[in-house]
Amino acid sequence: MTGIVVLFDFDRTIIDGDSDKWVVVEMGLTQSFQQLRSILPWNTLMDRMLHELHSQGRTIEEIEKCLKRVPMNPRIAAAIKAAHDFGCDLKVVSDANNFYIETILKHHGLLGFFSEIYTNPTSVDEVGRLRIFPYRDFTLAPHGCSLCSYNMCKWFPQQGLVIEQIRAAASENGKKRFIYVGDGKGDFCPSLKLGHGDYVMPRKNYPLWNLICGDPMHIKAQVLEWSDGEELEKVLLHLIDTISIEENISNGTSTQSKSSQSQVSENAGTHP
Repeated sequence: MTGIVVLFDFDRTIIDGDSDKWVVVEMGLTQSFQQLRSILPWNTLMDRMLHELHSQGRTIEEIEKCLKRVPMNPRIAAAIKAAHDFGCDLKVVSDANNFYIETILKHHGLLGFFSEIYTNPTSVDEVGRLRIFPYRDFTLAPHGCSLCSYNMCKWFPQQGLVIEQIRAAASENGKKRFIYVGDGKGDFCPSLKLGHGDYVMPRKNYPLWNLICGDPMHIKAQVLEWSDGEELEKVLLHLIDTISIEENISNGTSTQSKSSQSQVSENAGTHP
């Protein structure tokens, strides 16, 4: 096992689009969505969209089939599998929801590679309707972070999503290096809290990248940008390789990294 924890956002990071909006568009809810968008908070709005589907007689199985059509770049899937094989601890940190994320990851054979998924919870009520709830009850006192959505802060423990708790648990298990991969405004807050020796991978020309470019002096972690699935795979695996080599050197070992070993094997097979 490496000493690396990789934290992935979900929408526009693991998948190229937005899972909430995918369901809205693909299941014919655009008009209702547009009418209510300026009135309801996002999580409440998404729960209302599921109520609309239920009232139309649409089933959870239909929603599941819709989610299984969400495209995923095969290089993203390959990067996730490779990072897991290298011994990294992979987690999802997202303001989407549990049902959507798990359905999509399971469909692409990726669910088992993640040790934890931190997101808005879902459940099925007594009449068989899928419900979405905020990670944190926003009717309570605000979490105090102006950078994050009302229902979830990806940093503050007890108050939102628990990157600080993830860090504490990782340190207990000997994992000390963090790689944060994201794209959105809500990913800026945890990026600010990453320290020296950590890495943040913002998607180029997306809100997180723009915010970091506008305030680079407050980012302690090293910044490595990416634009698409191919570039994410290349940057992430090279970074994991580099950290693994550094750890081997600091531990006084000369063991080759897995990706280096794989490359040697491939070369040996193609150039006898």
